[in-house]
Amino acid sequence: MKYMILFVLGLLMSVRSFSQDVVTAKGATISFFSSAPLEDISARTDKAVSAINTKTRAIYFKVPINSFEFEQDLMQQHFNSSYMESGKYPFSEFKGTINDNVDLTKDGTYNVTVSGTLNMHGVDKTYQEKGTIIVQGGVLKAHAKFVVKLADHKIKIPTIVMKHIAEQVEVTVDGTYTAQGK
Repeated sequence: MKYMILFVLGLLMSVRSFSQDVVTAKGATISFFSSAPLEDISARTDKAVSAINTKTRAIYFKVPINSFEFEQDLMQQHFNSSYMESGKYPFSEFKGTINDNVDLTKDGTYNVTVSGTLNMHGVDKTYQEKGTIIVQGGVLKAHAKFVVKLADHKIKIPTIVMKHIAEQVEVTVDGTYTAQGK
C-alpha cells in the first residue's frame, strides 16, 4: 500500500511537471484573405484552440470551420456548404513542430520555422512555414502568415464563380499562450 501511494504521488508530480511544459491559446485568431479579379474575400475566427509544448516544441491548432465570419452572410453560407463542406469536415487541424532550437521559457523574440501537417477538407498536406514567437513574462505570442492552395486540399471552385474566388488564400494565425491553470 505504501508503494502504491508513492507511485500515485510520483505519477501526479510527473503529470504536473509535464503540464507546465504545455502552454495553450484559447480563442486563437485565424483569418484568411483572397484576392480574385472581381472580388476580395476575407473571413476571421477567434474560436481556434492551440497548444505548444515548450520542451518538445510540438505545436497543435484546431479550428471549427463554421466559426469563420464573413462580411456577407451569403459568402459564409457558400463557404460552409459548397466549398469547405463543414458538415462533413467540421474542423481543420495542424500538428507540427517548431524546427528551431529555441528556449521558449526565456523572454525574447524568436523567428522560427514550423513544419507539420495541415488537415483541411479531409486532406492532409505537409507545410513548412516561417513565424514569430514573442516570449514575455511566461506568455507566448505566436504569429504566422502563409499561403494555402485550395486545390491542395481538394477544395473545388465551380467555373461559374472562378473570377470571384482565388485559387489560393493567405492565412494569418495569431495566438496568445499561457500555462495551463493560469
